[in-house]
Amino acid sequence: MTRRDEVLAELRAAGRYMMDYGLAWGNAGNISARTDGDRYLITASGTYLGELGEDDFAECSLGEGIPAPSATPGKKPSKEVPMHRAIYESRPDVGAVLHASPFYGTLIACADEPLPSGLFVETMYYLERVERVRYADPGSFDLGEAVREKAKLANVLLLEHHGVLVYDANLKEARMALHTLETACRMVVEARGAGIPLAELPDATRRRFLEQSGYRPRRKWET
Repeated sequence: MTRRDEVLAELRAAGRYMMDYGLAWGNAGNISARTDGDRYLITASGTYLGELGEDDFAECSLGEGIPAPSATPGKKPSKEVPMHRAIYESRPDVGAVLHASPFYGTLIACADEPLPSGLFVETMYYLERVERVRYADPGSFDLGEAVREKAKLANVLLLEHHGVLVYDANLKEARMALHTLETACRMVVEARGAGIPLAELPDATRRRFLEQSGYRPRRKWET
């Protein structure tokens, strides 16, 4: 099996996972993963994440001076290519990008509501840094540049009045981050509705966990 075949199978499995766990709906959302250093597969325009076939992807390339993706003949890549490309060009360490509009994550993206990271183990790691991205029209160059501005600051982006963007070293980690994000957003919304105050762990405890627990290697962020 070639690297491209492996990535294709992983993307199809990720799409099913997102639909099965309510992390995507309808034909909203798009996902991608690198096949090598400067090429990546992305879902084609209009595809349904829960039923992705082998021909539901386009292959695109990165590089200075390339104004548009170099796509697989016959397949039009998702219009959200500018966001995906901005991540891959800004973050050589990233191997997969997931964009979706899950209910609770999108609700928080549409609200002036902070998202705490110190709630439980997974939020401390996956949501250590979450950034908001100003609204820009979906698929636009402007949105791609807005994402590029925040790409190095976090691995989870709340796209205001749009949805969420999650990216990580591989699809497994990106999928876990997306699920953690949706769970945390749901906790915030339901706790507030029930009048239950959420208590975050102290900063010192979070730092100790990230640096000493061995749960995952601590991420290296740009200051």
